Amino acid sequence: MSEHDYGFSTKRLLAYEWHSRAFENENVNELEDVVKDILTPEVTRSLPSSWQGAYSQKRAEKWIKERDEEGTTLLVVESSTKIPIGLILLYESPNGKALRLGYLLARSAWGKGFASELIGAFISWCQENGISTVTGGVEWQNAASRRVLEKSGFVCEPGTVDKPEQMFVWRSDLVK
Repeated sequence: MSEHDYGFSTKRLLAYEWHSRAFENENVNELEDVVKDILTPEVTRSLPSSWQGAYSQKRAEKWIKERDEEGTTLLVVESSTKIPIGLILLYESPNGKALRLGYLLARSAWGKGFASELIGAFISWCQENGISTVTGGVEWQNAASRRVLEKSGFVCEPGTVDKPEQMFVWRSDLVK
């Protein structure tokens, strides 16, 4: 998809393209099993309806193939346990300077500050790699995800404040 190497890490997390060799030495199961473990009904309830519900091996394979056709997906692993806890979905603009972001964490990773740490580090990666704009949609009921984006410098686009899906944007020219 891109000339970018999207991999980055934080004190507690590793994030690398899910088909990369970065995880060969990690304790990562087959990708289909990881997807099934992460995409539970509780995690997917705010996502597109076609993503909701339980995942079989076959459905996980199809979901992985669809993500590969659309963009780049990063697998997020907790450094200390080597357990996959989330995914970052990236869709690149034709000029490579703007990204559409989606992210999700396994239910077991909620409430531990991982999302803020992950998105903050991702924005730092964007600044270091010349990405000018990142956008992401959030269901209006998902207050935790809105707070994560706001803490990382995203702003809600005014025309979406009262919409079921709010659009948030981070722009490098607005960074103080």
